[in-house]
Amino acid sequence: MSNILAIAQKELKSYFASPIAYVVIGLFALLYGYFYVAILSYFVRQSMQLRQFGGPQSMNINQDMIRPLLQNVTVLVLFFLPMVTMRTYSEEKRSGTIELLLTSPLTDFQIIMGKFIGALTLYAIMLGVTLIHTGVLFVYGNPEWKPLMTSYLGLLLLGGCFISVGLLISSLTKNQIVAGMVTFAVFLFLWVITWIGSFSGPTMNELTTYLSIIDHFEDFAKGVIDTTHLIYYVSFITFGLFLTAKAVDSERWRG
Repeated sequence: MSNILAIAQKELKSYFASPIAYVVIGLFALLYGYFYVAILSYFVRQSMQLRQFGGPQSMNINQDMIRPLLQNVTVLVLFFLPMVTMRTYSEEKRSGTIELLLTSPLTDFQIIMGKFIGALTLYAIMLGVTLIHTGVLFVYGNPEWKPLMTSYLGLLLLGGCFISVGLLISSLTKNQIVAGMVTFAVFLFLWVITWIGSFSGPTMNELTTYLSIIDHFEDFAKGVIDTTHLIYYVSFITFGLFLTAKAVDSERWRG
């Protein structure tokens, strides 16, 4: 476990030793802030109109404010996580340090888990920025905290799936740009796969709905923790890391 944490710490330091972490976190915070202000303005405007026409005194802040906001975070994840994962193995191959890493007294499992935890920690820091905005809602409003917690759990699991895919693709190429572009393409495919099923029969539609990585997040955003979604995300992460291990193992043998 200490070796895994040491690699994770090294990965996290490497992110902040370069502009990657600062650019990713800064742009993420900027775009999230824009969504926050836009959705909050719409929420306040709609609430005032409801009062004016004799409707309910207020809208549901979880359903009408926080849920759409965090669903927009999933769009940001689609664009930003490829920038986080594209360098994990590609940079090691480009700089030639992959040979040192693979010949060190570390197992493939320790290397992969260390890189995975390092990238996931950076992603958690990105999500942590959003807690500042959410805290303002608790100061001036009265949102329910349980749906909020399940939403963040869903975002972490969603990000874990994307990171596992990003690690796999990064382990297959030396070029960071290629790794980033292919990772984004795979993310996008997993996002829109339900569109394929919608033009097919009911069986294909049901299959693509289950395979869609974003559809499993919707219940988390509603405050529902379904074991089906948990199993899907954990299985997805495990399978992605397993394929990464196979790719790293083949690199070891070729080396």
